[in-house]
Parts: sequence; C-alpha cells; structure tokens
Amino acid sequence: MFAKNQSVPTAMPRKNFSSRPSFRSGPARIINTKPSVSVSPVIIKNKPGQPSRTTFNQSKNIPAVPKTGPGGSGLKICPLGGQEEVGRNCTVFEYDNDIIILDMGLQFADEDMPGIDYIVPNVAYLRGKEKNIRGVIFSHGHLDHIGAAPILLEQLGNPPIIGRKLTLAMIKHRQEDYKRGTTKNLKTITIDSVNQKLTLGKFQVSFFQVEHSVVDAVGVVIQTPHGTVIHPGDWMIENDPMEGPVVGYEHLSKLPSPRILMLESLGVAYSKERVPIKTSQGNLEKLISEAPGRVIIGTFASQLERVTSLLAYSEKIGKKVALDGYGMKMNVKIAQELGYIPAHKNTIISVEEVSKYPENKIVVICTGAQGESNAVFSRIVNGNHRYINIKKSDVIIFSSSVIPGNERSVQKVKDQLYRLSDNVIHSSIMDVHSGGHANIDDIKNILHQIKPDYFLPVYANHYMLVEAKKLALREGFRDGQVHVLDNGQIIKFQKGRQPMILKEKANTDYVMVDGLGIGDVSEIVLRDRRLMADDGMIVVIATIDAKTGAIIGNPDLISRGFVHMKENRDLIEKTRMKVKQIVKDKNPMTLADDDYIKNKIRNEIGQFLFNSTKRRPMVLPVVIKV
Repeated sequence: MFAKNQSVPTAMPRKNFSSRPSFRSGPARIINTKPSVSVSPVIIKNKPGQPSRTTFNQSKNIPAVPKTGPGGSGLKICPLGGQEEVGRNCTVFEYDNDIIILDMGLQFADEDMPGIDYIVPNVAYLRGKEKNIRGVIFSHGHLDHIGAAPILLEQLGNPPIIGRKLTLAMIKHRQEDYKRGTTKNLKTITIDSVNQKLTLGKFQVSFFQVEHSVVDAVGVVIQTPHGTVIHPGDWMIENDPMEGPVVGYEHLSKLPSPRILMLESLGVAYSKERVPIKTSQGNLEKLISEAPGRVIIGTFASQLERVTSLLAYSEKIGKKVALDGYGMKMNVKIAQELGYIPAHKNTIISVEEVSKYPENKIVVICTGAQGESNAVFSRIVNGNHRYINIKKSDVIIFSSSVIPGNERSVQKVKDQLYRLSDNVIHSSIMDVHSGGHANIDDIKNILHQIKPDYFLPVYANHYMLVEAKKLALREGFRDGQVHVLDNGQIIKFQKGRQPMILKEKANTDYVMVDGLGIGDVSEIVLRDRRLMADDGMIVVIATIDAKTGAIIGNPDLISRGFVHMKENRDLIEKTRMKVKQIVKDKNPMTLADDDYIKNKIRNEIGQFLFNSTKRRPMVLPVVIKV
C-alpha cells in the first residue's frame, strides 16, 4: 500500500489520456485495428443499486470436473510479491515462451529489520528466462508498484517498460537516482489512450480507466486463448466525483471467457462508507480560508491530485503555498513538466520565503505525516526545521491515513503537536482525507459488474485475501472459482480445464536493500542486528603468548549497548578475571589455538554475563598473539 489516497482536483480535467505520440521500442508493437471487444470505459451516471445475489458464470468453458494432467500449453500466473504483505507488488504472466510482468514494487522494512531500507521482489524464478520477457507493465506510479523497478530491470536485462506518461516519468527519475546516466538504457512504450492495444509476444494487452489517488493509474487486460486476465491495479469507486461521471466496469464483463479477475482487496475489512472527495476537499478549503495563521498540511508525496486542488484553491483566495519534502517537490515538478499541474508562478514559493509573508497568507504542504523521523513534518514538530517553527495559531492538518505499522509513531507526533498548536485537525475529528482504495461495498460492486469466471484476490495481507474469498463465496461464487495464492505459487489456466496450482514454486525469499547493498543482508545478519539491538555487545581483547598460550596483562573489554562500564566496575572486573581463568593454559607445552580460545571465551563469558545480568549480549572475542 502505503496508504495511497485520493482527492480529485477542481482545476484539473479528468481526461488524463494524452494524444501525444509515444516513443516505442523493443518487441512490442501497436495494433491500430479496433479490438473485437472494446475495453473503453463505460460511463454510468448514477450510483448502481445493490445487485441481487447471483451464481456466477456457470459457463460451458468451465467444466465442473477438471481434466487430468497439467501438461501442455497454458497461462501461468505467479505472484512474486503482494500476496502476503502490503507492498512488493509484482506478478509474472507466462504463456509458452513469452513472459510479461505487472508492476515492480517495493515493501518498506518491518520494525524487526534494523538498518534495512526496503525489500524488493525476488526474481530468481526469471533467471535464464530474461530473453522471454516481452515487457513490464506498470499500473501507476506509487512506490509499492514502481519502487523496485531500477534494481529489477537491471537484473533482467532492461526489458521494455509500459505505462502512462506520469508513471514512466517517475520511473525514469527513480532510475536516475539509483544510477546516474542509466535512464538512457530504458526502453519505454507510452500508453497514450485506454483504447490502445499492444501485442507482447503471444499476449494481447489492452487497458481501461480506473479511479485511484494518483494521476495516470490504469487497469490492464491480458488476453490469451486460455483466459482473459482483468487487473485494475489499485482502484476504488468514487460515486460522487468532483468532475465528470462515475467510472464503471460493466464493459469488462463482455470480454472473452474465462475471465480471471485479479482484484486488489486491501479494503475488504473496511465496511464504513468512504469519505467522498467533495467532502474532504470542502473541509480542507474551509480550514484554509478561515485559518487565523499558517496552515501546515501533512500528506503523501504521491497525492498529486490533492496537491493540485489545494494549489488551485490557494491561488484563488490569494494565499502562497510552500512545498517541502524531496518526494513532494520532485513529483510536483514532474507533473508540471507533463502539464498535469499549472506552473502557479505567483502562488508557489520556496520554504525559505515563508517568513516574508503574513502568516494568514501561508499554506505549507509537506511529507512525513506517518511520523518518519527524518521527514519534513516530523522535523517541524521536533523543532529541527530550519525555516518553520510551530506556533499556537498555526492550523496543522493530517491529510492522510495511517499506514499499518505506523500507528505508534503517528500518535507520538500528534501528542507533540497538541502541545505546540491549538488547531490540530485529523480524520478522527474531521473528514480531511479521502481514501484511495476500495471498501467492501466497492468490491461487491465490481464483482457484480465484471462477473468473472475466476477471482484471485491480490495486493494485500493474507487474512485480507481470505476475507475477500469469503466475500465472493457469499456473493454467489463457487469454491473452485476463487483462489488465494501465496507469494511464489503458480496457478495454471488451460482452455477446457479447471485451473490448478502447480507443485513448482518460485523463490520469493526477501531481497533486502541496505544502502548500496542489494540482497547481501541475510537472515543471519538480521539476527545479529536484532541481538545487538536487544542486549548490546561486548568485545573481549586478550593478548597471549604465541608459544605458551599464557595471557599477557589484563584483557581489555569494550561494551556497546550492554552496560555503562564506569557504572558497572564490579561486573567489568569480574569479567576480566573470568577471561583470565578461561585463557589460562593448562598445557603450556602446546601452541596456542586461536579458534579454540575464541570459542571458549564466547561461550563461557556469554554464560557468565547471563548469570550475572540475565542479558545475552553478543560476545566478540579478539585474540592477539605476540
């Protein structure tokens, strides 16, 4: 996820699809003829009523009893991530010797992964198959869908990448950050229209419009003789959009059977009605217009539609807007270059200029509402920002949802803010945020609109996928029509047969990124880091005679994260005496054995310290021979 949420701007048209020609390269080709089944979005004007309970697609294409044998041609679907976590979204589609990939996202590190920056999908399954990859399609520009692209594209020999203009621009920027000068290696195919159709090897690929919280999100249709995959990426249904009609999905029910719906099911446990975009936008505008002082809004860097609407409204009422946060400023710059956001030359100011204007004329939009320690919002709250210090008259707005796992850090930021400002606003007290993901009613709705033959819930934690399956069964699906996959499992669809999950499984072990290192941090390294984080470490330096093995002088001890040596002199002296006893050679006629002495120090000192303190620090023995 990373809680990607939406607000449709008042100043930006909903038609995101440009008519500009695209740069095309690689093995893909554009088919100019019209598809036999149109995948252009059907627009519905009114909110559909609750559909009646139905039994889905008792199609003659789907036999009740599977034929035996998994061999022969077929469509294989293998998720390399996104089935057991929020993030790391990446799915492989394989048809004979042709492969396409949908999304290459990252997953942020868990709290028990000290030092890890993020995790990327494991592409070991594709080693030796690089030449078969016909293209990588990106559904939209959020990091859980494009964040791993620079690393994985390099590992796979830079296959062609396919996406909308903004999505490709974000990938190029991330690629340049990863390795300067490597953007030229990217082979790009721009999706200029949802009516566009591509041939990627034996795959026929087309697109459809979706609602999400970032510009240029797109749904994907993958057609083969063995099945038609419908994948909206991240999506939602906005029943009361700021502009234009409601986006519907009924047209997808006309695609050839068997239809395989791979649906992001993150919101299956969310039964509350989504906050309409008009409501959250109206509340934000009211707060900005009535603020007695500065307005400081914390949100996600990817919330370009919300930023666009806030810029337009601030300009309308004569307020200046300062954008802060590297991701925020870079995304806005890219969107401006592509024409999605006007220049607003008389409205946007640098954060350094904030003090030059009256406080009630300033709006600051920044990143870091998740409590990240180094992000702008947290630095403002902690008094570490160079240009902004919070005052009692400031209006502070959390215009974002809380990413699962960040609850504690966000609460700390809120507590501190309530000490600094009299005007703290968040979703618990006012609707200032509209989510960018579907809720349970949206999922029911789209199931009835598309009427798939098979349903594969994706892009969520395992329990959410299971809940999505239960929901589908309640809505009339048969058990054999819904499959919950784990990361690495391969499901095969063959014409005239029931789908089956193969015994073969792709390796989806974590590939962790730490600084410049990719995959060089193993579980053993993480275990050592956790150990040091829990109980610290102690270094024991013993100097011994190379011939006799006798210890020379007193052992030196260095404690880090275990005990403060000056305040625990007694324990330190007892530890030194224990080391002397351990190293004392009972047979001085033999040469000293380094490994034996190190292991003896490690084991016996570790046990001695545990008995003395009930802690288990990491013991690092160093033996110096003289």
